[in-house]
Amino acid sequence: MTDRTARILIVDDEKNIRTALASLLRKQGYDAQAEGNPETAPDLAAAGHFNIVITDLKMQPRNGIEVLEEIRRRTPDSEVVIMTAYATVETAVEAIKKGAYDYVTKPVDPDRLIRMIEQILELQSLKEENVALRRRLSLRDQYGRLIGASVQMRQIFRIIDGIAATPATVLITGESGTGKELVAKAIHERSPRAKGPFVAINCGAIPEALLESELFGSDRGAFTGADRDRPGRIEMASGGTLFLDEVGEMSARTQVEFLRVLQERELRRLGGSRLIKVDVRIIAATNKDLQEEIRQGRFREDLFYRLHVVPIDLPSLRERSSDIPLLAQAFNEEFCKAYDKPVKEYAAQSMDLLEKYPWPGNVRELRNAIERITLLVRADTVQARHVQGIVGGGEDPQDEVSIRLGTPLRDVEEQLIRRTLERVTSHRERAAKLLGISPRALHYKLRRYGIDANDSDETGP
Repeated sequence: MTDRTARILIVDDEKNIRTALASLLRKQGYDAQAEGNPETAPDLAAAGHFNIVITDLKMQPRNGIEVLEEIRRRTPDSEVVIMTAYATVETAVEAIKKGAYDYVTKPVDPDRLIRMIEQILELQSLKEENVALRRRLSLRDQYGRLIGASVQMRQIFRIIDGIAATPATVLITGESGTGKELVAKAIHERSPRAKGPFVAINCGAIPEALLESELFGSDRGAFTGADRDRPGRIEMASGGTLFLDEVGEMSARTQVEFLRVLQERELRRLGGSRLIKVDVRIIAATNKDLQEEIRQGRFREDLFYRLHVVPIDLPSLRERSSDIPLLAQAFNEEFCKAYDKPVKEYAAQSMDLLEKYPWPGNVRELRNAIERITLLVRADTVQARHVQGIVGGGEDPQDEVSIRLGTPLRDVEEQLIRRTLERVTSHRERAAKLLGISPRALHYKLRRYGIDANDSDETGP
């Protein structure tokens, strides 16, 4: 599809020709401008950001080849078409060697010229798409598995670039599944500490009684079973980065001890008396509102401000839904390679459903969904019905069942079952789950209503 608002400059020292061509192109919807002076034409082309320049070959005091060369030098994105009344092979070859897209002969054939313009604009559109794709792919390469081209993610990337080289403590907030650890890794990998260790610990996944020893380590004899000195995660991260996930789950005692590490850059192992210096960058993350936790007396205010030196708030996936196609494609390629499958295509309707789905589990949920699609969908092209079978497709008007007052309950139930089976492509187990009944109860109702539901599940074509 071509852009009818494209800008075209016509350069010809014959007024009637340039005026007639400009009029023709304006009638076609293009923004056409005529110029009679070949000396000033390159300046005009550079200032006006023209998509296409159509220039006569024989002009005074400057010919079309000279105009072509200067325009290609100054505005390489503009394509140039040469007009000539002296069409020879030599003329065409010379013009194209100098960078012209093509040439037309005088008198100009309007249909041929319009077709040529449309071809040029189509080519320019493809080039722009390729540049955008390379830019997005470069972001993927540059920030590892942290993927996005939305305004929100570009802002995150700018923050990462701005703070990576510093030793500043970082607090990453955001819903579960938004990629907080990926941000922490991106900061670490772009920092002077990149060759050092990246040590992660989830404060919410370790029992409170064990978290302190995991963080600070323990000396021999510190507790029953401590038969050797053992460094903790903080020591293990020395020279690198410590990532504290779900920092809001720390107990009050552990918060006090960790505050000392932030202030003094030293720690004492459990059961030990020796102070150990540590050189570690701290990046913490939470899906909690820590200021509310402070108001409730569950999190120390002084620790919060020690962590909150550089805050990064990650958007939910629904807030950056424009990134979903890029993420889906990256996950598609990843899992197809991992499971030795050909890379799947996604139909436009299937991608629309992925973009409309709210993704309460954020990027993690999307990644899991694409993995299931890779494993379960046999077809080369993923259709909307496959996505609906995996994630449900978000809010869909077809999910509604219209019921007229007075309709027998039996008919309502049958209609609901049929619609649910359509929704999940006859996958009985999923249908039973959506209906809130057991698979055995669904089987009984299918027999009762004479519904033939071959269990085609999500692996259907």
